[in-house]
Amino acid sequence: MNAPQPTSRFLLAATAVYAPVWLALWFAWLSIRTLPAWLPVAGFSLALVLATPWLVTAWKTRRSRPRFGLAVASVAYVFVWHWCVFMADLLDWPNLSRTSAQFGLAALFFIGLAWVIWGLERASDRYQRRRRAAALESFESTTATATPVAGSHAGGASAAGPATSPASSASAMPDARPVLARPAMEAESLALTRRVWNPLDPYAWYYGRSSRKLNQSLTVLLSYTILFFLAVMLLNQTRGCQEVYELPAGGGQVKQLAQTVRIQKVIRKKFVVNPYSGIKFEVPPIDEVKLQLNEITEHAYTVGYGDGAGAGFAGGTSKGKVRLIRLEYAGGDWDLNFGVGADLNMLVEYGVRTQQKIADQTESRTIMDLKAFPAGKAPPVMFLTGQKSISVTTGEIKVLQQYLNEKHGMLFASNGGSGQFHQQFLALMNQVAPDIRPVPVPLDDAIHTIPYRLAAVPIVAPHGGRESLGWYKDGRWICYYHPGDISDAWCDDHAGVAAEVWEACYQLGVNVLFYAHAEHSKWMSAKQQTP
Repeated sequence: MNAPQPTSRFLLAATAVYAPVWLALWFAWLSIRTLPAWLPVAGFSLALVLATPWLVTAWKTRRSRPRFGLAVASVAYVFVWHWCVFMADLLDWPNLSRTSAQFGLAALFFIGLAWVIWGLERASDRYQRRRRAAALESFESTTATATPVAGSHAGGASAAGPATSPASSASAMPDARPVLARPAMEAESLALTRRVWNPLDPYAWYYGRSSRKLNQSLTVLLSYTILFFLAVMLLNQTRGCQEVYELPAGGGQVKQLAQTVRIQKVIRKKFVVNPYSGIKFEVPPIDEVKLQLNEITEHAYTVGYGDGAGAGFAGGTSKGKVRLIRLEYAGGDWDLNFGVGADLNMLVEYGVRTQQKIADQTESRTIMDLKAFPAGKAPPVMFLTGQKSISVTTGEIKVLQQYLNEKHGMLFASNGGSGQFHQQFLALMNQVAPDIRPVPVPLDDAIHTIPYRLAAVPIVAPHGGRESLGWYKDGRWICYYHPGDISDAWCDDHAGVAAEVWEACYQLGVNVLFYAHAEHSKWMSAKQQTP
């Protein structure tokens, strides 16, 4: 073997030094939430710097050492994939981060599976060759012992007798080619006389006596899949593989916004009269004016909860933002009015009216995606709407129950256009909260009075009635159901309803979002104070 070149030795040494540093930095990033951003950026980016010369070396030796190149590419993929997910998370691109994590994990599964199959085939073939070589050696020794020695049999020719040529001896012996198949048979018989436990050996007893190779492949595939997903579940307990919702840092007071009425004098016409004119007419008022009453919201206090600088919530972070996340479900049109035009309008209005930091775009998550959020870092509220059916599985019901009860979440639902959806949603909540009966939400409740006091529940179209329903548990609303298509009023054209209706719909949206975030902040503060 050729000695490593100086460049290769330096690359190996640099990689050996960097590997434990990367692991330490990775664990620190998972556990220390206040880690300076530049540190993981610099540390994880160094992996790309080291991966580049390794990939160049693998490319140069792709013909002479193809497996080396594939191994280098596989290891480099892990670091590049991790860097992409980390940067998307750092730049606050949640959709890109989630997509990169999901597709990257799937690719990692198949890369690992390919290496497992390759290793299994090599190991299985090695054990087969060893067994056949041992059987062949045993067969040859047995054959040599049983073959008679020339001149030793009775009546044999004397030493002085005529010599037998090799050609005549070979022609006198029977054809030995069929006998050469016996080592394989003996190898199999030898393997079956003892119990083999090694899973890499196709003759392991638990693979059975027929279709051993197929049984071995299926067993290894199942074992790899289980171990892979167990590892993923274990990593999901860490921050790096979990999805996190963070409240915006700050504080404020939970009370009504100050509403003032400002009188504005608008001059419509102005007359100039010559008092010495010979024309007589009734002199109108010098200024024809109209009094315009404008209702103005004054931020007489900081909107939020807890002690802190700026509008926000106790327990929030500098990276935290209020996000409006739509809940995806099967069977219907969960994406009714989704994205730009409705949800985004509502999110922007919330930011303008509360002065709190908001996300740049709206998002959506499936019900099962809620499992990725840890307790204390789950979304305070999920928005759900539609006008068709709602289909959920038993597993999804359990996830929703865990989200509402253990993660202190809340559902904000709106009937998007049918009596069918009304019945479907009530049936869903009957499964999620079977011990709670829905009740009309009073107009004097905090969710209808803070930050805005609503004179009535604004209704675009009464698909499910004219009263909002709520599910109340442990001193808070875990679900608020609006029966009258509130997201239509959030659209750009406001569904053609009167200005006071869509304005009240924005106010109600602000109230529900604020209520959920404030309650979540209170719960987090109480948990921190509990010994």
